[in-house]
Amino acid sequence: MNEPKPDARAVASLVEEAHRRHWSAVLAATVRLTRDLDLAEDCAQDAYVRALRGWPDGAPDNPAAWLTTVARRTALDRLRREETLRRKLPLLLIEGERDDDPDRSTDPLRLIFTCCHPSLSRDSQVALTLRLMCGLTTQEVAAGLLVQEATTAARITRAKRKIAAAAIPFKIPADDELPARLDVVLTVVHLVFTAGHTAAGEDLMRADLTERATDLARMLAGLMPEEPEVQGLLALLLLSQARGGARVAADGELVLLADQDRGRWDARSIHEGVARATAALRQGKGRFTLQAAIAGLHSVAPSWELTDWAQVVRMYDALLLAWSSPIVALNRAAAQSLVSGADLDAVLADLDRLCADATLRSYAYLPATRADVLVRLGRAAEAKTAYGDAISLTHNEKERRFLRHRRDELDPPGQVS
Repeated sequence: MNEPKPDARAVASLVEEAHRRHWSAVLAATVRLTRDLDLAEDCAQDAYVRALRGWPDGAPDNPAAWLTTVARRTALDRLRREETLRRKLPLLLIEGERDDDPDRSTDPLRLIFTCCHPSLSRDSQVALTLRLMCGLTTQEVAAGLLVQEATTAARITRAKRKIAAAAIPFKIPADDELPARLDVVLTVVHLVFTAGHTAAGEDLMRADLTERATDLARMLAGLMPEEPEVQGLLALLLLSQARGGARVAADGELVLLADQDRGRWDARSIHEGVARATAALRQGKGRFTLQAAIAGLHSVAPSWELTDWAQVVRMYDALLLAWSSPIVALNRAAAQSLVSGADLDAVLADLDRLCADATLRSYAYLPATRADVLVRLGRAAEAKTAYGDAISLTHNEKERRFLRHRRDELDPPGQVS
């Protein structure tokens, strides 16, 4: 008896899954052939459209190979038809380079280094990575980054033109350039995750962005298994994502780490994240590896109260040596305030010094942390003011409601701010 053929919705689901899993590899292999980002995008998209019509009996055994073959054949046909192969200078062309290497496994790595080239602005790097590596539409990129669609489209177009004008090569950087270039790539992937983890508007999280960033980190970890910072980034994202389900209450409101039901955390992601962080720490102590180690300490603690806060502070001290960031200093101060017997006045003094840092003036977590410390010091009036400052700087409506609730709890009975 023949197996029943999948219906249109089932085929669409198969193609959607293939898009998420294989888009960057299909596009990168096509870019390698065309050296033209726009042409490669068009041909890769066409391959997925053909899959909707060509997979009535289910996905082929190797969907990525099928899609790549279709995209590259389409590209070759267009190049021949338009007679551009000889007379038009292709995008990203390196004189003498040919597509004679059958190993395409590193093509996605070449593409992400192109998206994150240092000649592009950080905003353009993030937008181009979401568009080309994650396969999001311009509208989806704009929504994820809370930017007007026209602005996003202009950024992507300018970035592509700059890549073309500068003849930026489609290649993995040389060994002497790799550390600095890799740091930019990891930073961009982390920014994509952060955009989803601290979403603005009504939603606390944008799962599509956090999942795409984790996919990118996993791809990088597979392609660069010996790079500790790559493994550290994947560990950090896994450990952060593992707590995502417990971060939102049944009514959709914010739940702080201290109050989360740890039974709702994803044990498998925690196990993998801790293992990767531990292995990465043996090879080096870069900023993503150390952040993953801190996330690991939170993830294995049986409760908020039983967290090893002294060890968390020591890890932040190491992180400050590797990456002197005011946000790291803020997080260290928050952790220090939770160490048994902590001098809260000294912690508050540290926080007050951070208030003078221009980079933290619009960072809501600084006044929110000050407010929490002031409450513990019994200085309710000052805490209310600090909560008000945090509310004014917060872009997420649910976080604003949470902060208002904390502030209003300080009012005498019967009085509401």
